[in-house]
Amino acid sequence: MLQAKTHYEVIMAKQKLPGTGALRLLRGAKVSFEVHRYKYEERGGTKVSARELGVGHHNIIKTLVMEQSCGKPLIVLMHGDKEVSTRALARHLDVKSVVACQPDKAQKHSGYLVGGTSVFGTRKTMPVYVEESIFELSKIYINGGQRGLLVSIAPEILEELLNVERVSVGRDAGGH
Repeated sequence: MLQAKTHYEVIMAKQKLPGTGALRLLRGAKVSFEVHRYKYEERGGTKVSARELGVGHHNIIKTLVMEQSCGKPLIVLMHGDKEVSTRALARHLDVKSVVACQPDKAQKHSGYLVGGTSVFGTRKTMPVYVEESIFELSKIYINGGQRGLLVSIAPEILEELLNVERVSVGRDAGGH
């Protein structure tokens, strides 16, 4: 009896994918995902990936490594066209403050280069906070663990594979 190939196996047959921690985790969990490559631009952010892939900026999800005032790291997943209200997040966590990590510190916590940070397969296990409106989307595009590499998944996969907490800490990006 022939076994149907998974979507991932079909993609693998078409292209050689990098062995990032994120892709290994997704592959091992046998979840459905598609890989999307684009030309990475330094400091281009989610606007570049949205433009290059021809998808809505709102559907590109940023993986932000931050830390509490006590130094405890955490990850926030936010729409590409939104910013994190660190004040609202600090209130939610009942801590004095939350700040974005410097690139070298973010890399130390996650194991990924900034611009290629994935929420999947991080070096350290960190709490993950997800803007709740992300779950209203049918498909999201999130980093696959390398610059210029996104994966598209159903947002529910975040809750299936990670211990996430939904939050409402997004605000308009103010024209950035």
